[in-house]
Amino acid sequence: MKKLILGAFLLMGTISFSQDNGYFFGGLESNSQWLVPDDKIGFETPDDRFRSNNYLQLNYSLGNFTAGVQYEAYLPTVLLGYSPTWENQNGIGTYYLNFKNETLDITGGYFYEQFGSGLILRTWEDRQLGINNAFKGLRVKFTPTADIDITGVYGQLRNGFDVSEGVMQGLDANLDMSSLLNIDIVDLTLGGSYVGRYQANGPNDSIPANVNAYGGRLDFVANNFYGGVEAITKDPDVLINEGEVTSPQHFDGTALLVNLGYAQKGLGISSTFRRLENFSFYADRYAEGNVYNEQIVNYVPGLTKQHDYLLSNIYVYNSQPRLLFSDSEKRAGEVGGQVDVYYSFDRESLLGKYGTKLAGNFSYWAGLEATFNEEDQTYDPKFIGKGDRYFRDLNIEIKNRWSSKWSSVATFQDVIIDKGVTEGGPLGTQGDIRAQIAVVEATRRFSGGKALRLELQHLWIDKSRKNVDRKNWAGGVLEYNFSPNFTLYAADAWNYEGEGKIHYYSFGGSYSKGPARFALNYGRQRGGLICVGGVCRYVPENTGLTANLVVTF
Repeated sequence: MKKLILGAFLLMGTISFSQDNGYFFGGLESNSQWLVPDDKIGFETPDDRFRSNNYLQLNYSLGNFTAGVQYEAYLPTVLLGYSPTWENQNGIGTYYLNFKNETLDITGGYFYEQFGSGLILRTWEDRQLGINNAFKGLRVKFTPTADIDITGVYGQLRNGFDVSEGVMQGLDANLDMSSLLNIDIVDLTLGGSYVGRYQANGPNDSIPANVNAYGGRLDFVANNFYGGVEAITKDPDVLINEGEVTSPQHFDGTALLVNLGYAQKGLGISSTFRRLENFSFYADRYAEGNVYNEQIVNYVPGLTKQHDYLLSNIYVYNSQPRLLFSDSEKRAGEVGGQVDVYYSFDRESLLGKYGTKLAGNFSYWAGLEATFNEEDQTYDPKFIGKGDRYFRDLNIEIKNRWSSKWSSVATFQDVIIDKGVTEGGPLGTQGDIRAQIAVVEATRRFSGGKALRLELQHLWIDKSRKNVDRKNWAGGVLEYNFSPNFTLYAADAWNYEGEGKIHYYSFGGSYSKGPARFALNYGRQRGGLICVGGVCRYVPENTGLTANLVVTF
């Protein structure tokens, strides 16, 4: 397959020189760090102090055909906090050949796909998180009319420079019911999905070789209202924890996602409810629960507000869809939701000449209430119940543009989180942490694209609780844009009541020129979860110099 794709890539290039109607596009990304010892945070540098993740992507398009290849190098070793799977590795990571016309879209090689919201299937790449679970195989998309589209996939998920042991197959279909039924008062879309995994069970016949998931969804838009529901069921499978079968019983899984919203000029309301019961799905059954999100089939992000500031990102929620049945911990999944409200005030109001925007968010997540029978290792869950609280966040944000030169943002957040969530478990054993975070941000714009931005932040811990974690923090960021292309900044998150009263400082800048951007910074990295789009990875505390180069063409 690899030789076929690369051969097609070269053939298309040869044709392009004769016909002169094709084009190349792609990009280069390099992320490097030089680690230094830091006694203040107890960081000892590993043997490989210099680390680097590098990606070179080259694509070529000619008529209905597109081909591409991505070369990756993690040399001399992978960045700190990434999976050891990438350590000291380099080579061609992905390649593909695609044909597309009005009705057919066929891809061979590596590709990314999502069914519905991704709750049953999503493959994607996120270099900041170290995730790349691309399909290696074949994808066919068929669109016979504007009202119907069907997608079929077959292959294995990427795992480093190898692929998963399990073989995946899937089918997804979407129907525009409003068009098919000539309905004008509502836009109605119906969808259905199937995803299956085959993995040999070896000599253990009690482990199912085939595990399938089936789902359906219905989405609507009616005037100012919109919403949807998606429900999925997964076949019974064994429980795996740290690569070992932990229960002789087989347990099925279910997922339910409901969205409802309203939008008009100046006002928006969005709500989400989700229930996950034993609903983690991996291309290799023994990858279940790995901390690097490797070989994960479905997309179950933490559905909470994604905050932008230093201190508001200390206590973040990572979804808890797993069923655990062990002596140390028993849980069945999660249930919860969030509500967002957005409101824009009229211009020339008392709150500002250029308008004010108000945003509020409330999210709550808990474990499913369930009764566990240890004797025969079964459990009886409730649909919602009164499970242990994992996370609660209440926050409000006010954005104001006072004049053509001045703007501001004020944010207040009240968060409660189970200590185990912040450290990857076990849950419910270390008590809750409650914190309030206040942030004030002001920006002053000057002529010629110059701007000065200042952030002031503070985090208060509720000291009346059992768990006060690292107590109070103060933070700040000062950033100056010399032009739209050149920026310098200095930042500090000061744990002034914690042990050692540590400053997590950082300073650096970035410069852009045409399609290229270079960034350089030096400082301390606070240990903990880093999340992108609700998916998280754990980063250990460290100190060093970091460089980033991105070039697109």
